[in-house]
Amino acid sequence: MAAASTLLKNIFGHDGYRDGQAEIVDSVVDGKNVLAIMPTGGGKSLCFQLPAVMREGVTVVISPLIALMRDQVRALREAGVEAGALTSGNTEEETEEVFQAIEQGRLKLLYIAPERLANPGTAILLRKAGVSLIAVDEAHCVSQWGHDFRPDYLRIGALRADLKVPLAAFTATADVETRAEIIDRLFGGGTPEVFLRGFDRPNIHLAFQPKDSPRKQLLAFVAARKGQSGIIYCGTRAKCETLAKAMRDDGHKALHYHAGMEADDRRLAEQRFQQEDGLIVCATVAFGMGIDKPDIRWVAHADLPKSIESYYQEIGRAGRDGEPADTLTLYGPEDIRLRRAQIDEGLAQADRKGADHGRLNALLGLAEARRCRRRVLLRYFDEELESCGNCDLCDNPADLFDGTEPVRMALSAILRTGEWFGAGHLIDILRGSMTDKVKAKGHDELPTFGVGRGYDNRQWQAIFRQMMGYDLIRPDLERHGALRMTEAARPILRNEQTIELRRDTITRAVKTVAVKSLVSEEDEPLLSALKAKRRALAQALQAPAYVVFPDATLIRMAEAKPKTLDDFAGLPGVGAVKLERYGKDFLEVINGAAEAPHPARRKLAGRGSGNLFDRLQAAQLDLAHGIDGTDKLMSCPAPALAKLAETRPRDMAAIKRILGDRKAERFGSAFLKVIAAE
Repeated sequence: MAAASTLLKNIFGHDGYRDGQAEIVDSVVDGKNVLAIMPTGGGKSLCFQLPAVMREGVTVVISPLIALMRDQVRALREAGVEAGALTSGNTEEETEEVFQAIEQGRLKLLYIAPERLANPGTAILLRKAGVSLIAVDEAHCVSQWGHDFRPDYLRIGALRADLKVPLAAFTATADVETRAEIIDRLFGGGTPEVFLRGFDRPNIHLAFQPKDSPRKQLLAFVAARKGQSGIIYCGTRAKCETLAKAMRDDGHKALHYHAGMEADDRRLAEQRFQQEDGLIVCATVAFGMGIDKPDIRWVAHADLPKSIESYYQEIGRAGRDGEPADTLTLYGPEDIRLRRAQIDEGLAQADRKGADHGRLNALLGLAEARRCRRRVLLRYFDEELESCGNCDLCDNPADLFDGTEPVRMALSAILRTGEWFGAGHLIDILRGSMTDKVKAKGHDELPTFGVGRGYDNRQWQAIFRQMMGYDLIRPDLERHGALRMTEAARPILRNEQTIELRRDTITRAVKTVAVKSLVSEEDEPLLSALKAKRRALAQALQAPAYVVFPDATLIRMAEAKPKTLDDFAGLPGVGAVKLERYGKDFLEVINGAAEAPHPARRKLAGRGSGNLFDRLQAAQLDLAHGIDGTDKLMSCPAPALAKLAETRPRDMAAIKRILGDRKAERFGSAFLKVIAAE
């Protein structure tokens, strides 16, 4: 088996690993149990696909969505790796092809959905296939703490024990509770090697805005990114449809996606998004986990997500190619009420609901962050970072003020009313509003009645929202959502600690951010032409455009403007198979039509033996009619020259074995000199 570095380049087209990949690949290749938490776009798939190629036997990949499996299988086959999927979406021919590959011992990766594990025949099939490794994608789905719990994932641990093979689990987001549950359920309480790679995605610009004419805010955000692929996540199915129409009316290509659509319509939406450039999808969270599209340039949230984990997973679908990407999250009081209600109305135990309210508070803390937003996000995942320079708060620092006095007023009102009331009634007390409820409860007699008249109702709502972001107060389910103080609030109430608030979110100031260009202005026409060629090639394959090449490779093409196949082979994402299939087509776009090199020469592109082939060919041309130019024309076939370039013989006997006596007599001495000089 070739070395990992060779396979990494020849199959996957990468000159080296991304940060953290090498150690994970080594552990998986060595047959160790592994749990890897890596950011979206950090290259999780490679960490099980490369070991699958290197190891004996079949690697079974358990993945949550059919679209994701089909895309990865198609990409692997394009790279020359035998892979297949058994899904409910298979045709009979596709399923038979997978079975034949298993029977013939050709298959290296087999993708299945966790639901298939409910079939007793699956374990029999996997034993027969010679499975030597289980890879679990989106492993957080096994956890009740994870945001996409899938009960069928609970069968994976039993499968591992039955097959007696190592297991490698991967996810992009898992806090302490989720990690512990993954280890317990997948590894039977054992101790896998845990790799916790940085959660930072520095290429993604983070931004939040309070809702203030939210449709106009979204239209302005999208208009600044016209022609770029993006996702707008919506809280309801109806909003998906109305917002998609608003986008179309504003001149954008847009469609909607939600679980209420017919299955065929959903598949068509997924297919269009993968294959078309510049398409916008307005979707519920049902969309995205199976979309392995690296060149999504932006993600917007029309409504507040339900947790930082969900937010991180959803924005992580942008900029998977490492190129600049943007995000925008809108939020308002209605979002918070909806998320609170979803927690309260769920079936979880009270302690879990309390923890979920704490998680929502953490998300509000991110929304109402006072300084670098990325720092707040990464601190949630136990990482520290100085200011990032790539978020809205680094671009435009927040307008801060000492909010100790209004916060202490609010905490006093909560305490003096016995922690039995919600924000609406507390604001009435603070503003001195003589409502029937205030009079009935005698709260107009409290010392805090009317002390907060300096802020209007909307401003007090923003103050309470920021207090939740600090996790000073949480709703109490047993008291019907009444606000109760946390321990973090007591030092402020006792005047032992001060607190900062953001004035700009209280007054709903909205700021915009300039959009970064992917390439220089002069290279934009070439990048457009390269994308058009990619789209045509992808349509011929009936595959997503990035299966041909991701945006990152096209951007590098436009910048480097390779002249030859050797230059082309040095681009990121160009392996041996893709060099052979697509190199000539893209070089024609960059340089115009040129004479195609012989296939034997193409196979040497990007290697030192390619240059040696060229020198041998030049020496052959000099001697085509002999030393004095009067002999009969003679030449060597290109495959023979390629073999000489690769084997580099050092004596005439070796030359004769490749060329034969007559050709060795004419060319042998010259070829040996060329090889020796090399």
